Amino acid sequence: MNKVTVKIEGMMCGMCEAHVNEAIRKAFPVKKVKSSHTKGEAVILTETDIDETALRAAIDATGYKALLVESMPYEKKGLFHKQV
Repeated sequence: MNKVTVKIEGMMCGMCEAHVNEAIRKAFPVKKVKSSHTKGEAVILTETDIDETALRAAIDATGYKALLVESMPYEKKGLFHKQV
């Protein structure tokens, strides 16, 4: 699983967040996407790699500007693994 964080310029409200989330969901097979206009970012959880150029294009098409894109491996927190 990968966690992709995108810094986004131009989001001002909850509707802006919804537009960005919808554009990302339509363009990519994501497990979860959550945008925050106060943080100026979208966080995406996905099992597949996301092409950065295509991601920027999907966000820019909504009228907002994708700035920095960071991707890193993601593991769900809170799981305790018992060793035998």
